[in-house]
Amino acid sequence: MDAIQENIAWLNSPVQYVKGVGPYLGKLLERLGVATFEDLLYHLPFRYLDRRSIASIVKTLPGKQRVLYGQVDAVGEVILGRRGRRVFEVIVTDGEGYLTVKWFHYPRKFFQERFKKGEKFLFFGEVSLYRGEKQMLHPEVTPVKEFFEEEDFQKHLGLVPVYSTTEGLHQRQIRKALDFLMEGLEGRLAETLPEALRRKWGFPGQAESFSRIHRPLDEDSPEVWTALRSPFHRRLVFEEFFYLQLGLAFRRQRAQVLTGIAHEAKFRFQEVLRNKLPFALTEGQERAILEITRDMCSPRPMNRLLQGDVGSGKTLVCLFAALLSAENGRQAAIMAPTEILADQHFKNFSRLLQGMGIPVRLLTASTKGKERQEILELLQGGEPAIVVGTHALLEEDVAFERLSLVVIDEQHRFGVRQRMVLMKKSEQPDVLVMTATPIPRSLAMTLYGDLDLSLITELPPGRVPILTRIMYEKDRPKLYDFVREKVKTGQQAYFVFPLIEESEKLDLKDATKAYEKLREIFNEFKVEMLHGRMKNQQKEEVMGRFSRNETQILVSTTVIEVGIDVPNATLMVIEHAERFGLSQLHQLRGRVGRGGQKSYCILATDFKQSDLAKERLKVMEASSDGFKIAEEDLKIRGPGDFLGTRQSGLPDFRVGNLVSDLDLLEAARESARELLEKDPQLALEENRMIRPILLHRWKGRLSLAQVG
Repeated sequence: MDAIQENIAWLNSPVQYVKGVGPYLGKLLERLGVATFEDLLYHLPFRYLDRRSIASIVKTLPGKQRVLYGQVDAVGEVILGRRGRRVFEVIVTDGEGYLTVKWFHYPRKFFQERFKKGEKFLFFGEVSLYRGEKQMLHPEVTPVKEFFEEEDFQKHLGLVPVYSTTEGLHQRQIRKALDFLMEGLEGRLAETLPEALRRKWGFPGQAESFSRIHRPLDEDSPEVWTALRSPFHRRLVFEEFFYLQLGLAFRRQRAQVLTGIAHEAKFRFQEVLRNKLPFALTEGQERAILEITRDMCSPRPMNRLLQGDVGSGKTLVCLFAALLSAENGRQAAIMAPTEILADQHFKNFSRLLQGMGIPVRLLTASTKGKERQEILELLQGGEPAIVVGTHALLEEDVAFERLSLVVIDEQHRFGVRQRMVLMKKSEQPDVLVMTATPIPRSLAMTLYGDLDLSLITELPPGRVPILTRIMYEKDRPKLYDFVREKVKTGQQAYFVFPLIEESEKLDLKDATKAYEKLREIFNEFKVEMLHGRMKNQQKEEVMGRFSRNETQILVSTTVIEVGIDVPNATLMVIEHAERFGLSQLHQLRGRVGRGGQKSYCILATDFKQSDLAKERLKVMEASSDGFKIAEEDLKIRGPGDFLGTRQSGLPDFRVGNLVSDLDLLEAARESARELLEKDPQLALEENRMIRPILLHRWKGRLSLAQVG
């Protein structure tokens, strides 16, 4: 086993085997996502306490956090107030002034044995005033054996790291575990960036970086350290992005050498469809169709992301691609995240392709018996067809004889592994993934760095901007009057309630209760409810009545977020709007304004909300640009939640931030590209160590065939 493999094996060791940790603390650390030695090294401090100097008790002002030295002058329990609350008090002096140190919760025996008159301690905490006397509540305490032994005294001072923790796990336990882990780190931890790359960007070594982050020196700047922008932090960020970009580059490189299905340039079906459409395609749609057609007619498998705002016409573009597949005597599979959306695509495609002789089928969990069997036989028989479906397409008995195109609608709702299952139902099919969630450039580079990008930036003609307003609870009577006024003129409205997985039952109950109330308030109109737990047939019936304007107000959970299209619906009220991410609010808002009439989106919220929630809602009120909203969403929520990157099949972000570290992401991408241009197989001596590290970082999400 070489040094790198030994290093990886050591890093993978369970955290309980760090000296002083053991099974109990190991379990607590696992709650924080710290399961291995490597996880503990990457459990970086989120701030630092400046304890580099000792303050004078007399000169310290209340409201300041300080390190104070004191010798115990008196100690004991004090009983306060009528209820007889016990407080443990230690009165200390530094020779000039006095400080009372207090604990309201304490182990009595331990404290009585610990604090003896004449003993010396360092106290760290915030100084406050109580009845004119200086006090410190529940401080961190370090015993100092000899005040005049400089080295003993100094080792307790400096920049002290603060870590995220969990109940039962204390800061000192994390610091102690890291002290033990980092003993001899320089000799233990093999370097993970090539020397030439470190020189080019001026980065320190990996072991030095961990050492200085967890144990900063006295001369280090606490401001830079607290902002996590030191050269040592930046080195770890670059390294994380470098291996991410390298893995994406290998994925892309491998895709470029594979042989796929080269479709012939046949456009008769596409021309028939163009002549049926009552409108001209936008410039963005035409450009996307051209790019997709070029990919499908090449011998290399297509791997393309089609990105466009809500209502930009992506589904129509994917239908043009499916027609090219069908005209070549092949099959196309289009996978949507919900049955409602799959059913809508199926109905639209069936209507548009009527009379063209192309079988269009719908396969979902609700497709049963004889109907399902007929679809399976059609696909296995190799007849040209377009099948629209949900996760049901991934089932083992669904086999395609001539599948040449896979379309994934709303890509972020599926994991990469699900995409791969569908792709493996054919030999290297062309793949088109679509998203209506605009993705900031930095995230697109990361999530979809192995895909070509087609972008539709404009909306079809006739789409009018949606007026968005925040309304607070006190405005609810006005809100109901406004809804009534609009519905009386023949328009329709949505009331949308949040549905959060962790408390699905609770939220569904809330929505049901609100539905009953809204039926009473709007008793002159037909009000119905739609939610994800209803059977497919029920959903279809409810949506059918709403589409035909037999129902005027639809109370719904977020099941309507994706794809539901009712042109006469001009008003949406989003309840508890502060509980949604910006991108989701934008998706929901896109359900109205689809019929050319002036439309409204009301963000209903409680006045009592965090500054962050207010900021989010104001962004929605001010902008209808999905890309701008996505940028703000990424800044506010961070990359971990945005688009659910945990499902993306990418390594987790441990230290990098796609907003503040964009310069390092660009540098890492450039470095990965340059390295592979010079050494595509990682065969050079100085690059051989990269391969095992790359496979380790991607944790099985890159195959050996993709690397070298």
